[in-house]
This record gives sequence, structure tokens and C-alpha cells, in this order.
Amino acid sequence: MIVRIMGEGQVKLADSHFTELNKLDDELLEEMESGDESGFRGTLHALLDKVRELGEPLPDDALEPSELILPAPDASLDEVREMLSDDGLIPG
Repeated sequence: MIVRIMGEGQVKLADSHFTELNKLDDELLEEMESGDESGFRGTLHALLDKVRELGEPLPDDALEPSELILPAPDASLDEVREMLSDDGLIPG
């Protein structure tokens, strides 16, 4: 699956990693619902770091259709709320 991190680029990520990523996504969703800005910020960075760690970066000149788009590391809680579906950032 191709994942885009807004403002950074794309990574190729094996579907087998989504269970692990969904745990962080669930935590992020809970923090958003409770308005926990500091928890949200930490979990968003942990989620993006995990995607970077597990994924294989695509070359900068590659432009593949992204199946999943994640917010930039500096995205606000309100910006991410607008991006969310009912299931979170990562469909599970």
C-alpha cells in the first residue's frame, strides 16, 4: 500500500503492518475525541515515525496514487479532525 505523509512524500508499506498502526490510530482518535492536545501531538508523531520506520520511501520523483494520506507532523488537532473518517486515519 502507498501511504502519503502530507508535506513529506510517499512510502510503500506492507499490509501486514496495519494491525500495529491501527493501535496508534485508535489512541489518536481517543485523544482527539477528548481534546487531549499534548497526547494527540505525541501519538501523531509516534504514528508517523512508525510509518517511516516500517515503510520504504519512494523516490521524490515518483508519483503513485496514495491509498492512505496521513497529516503532516505539524498538523493541528482541528486539521486532523477534518481529515478523519469515523474509523480514524487508518481504515481497519
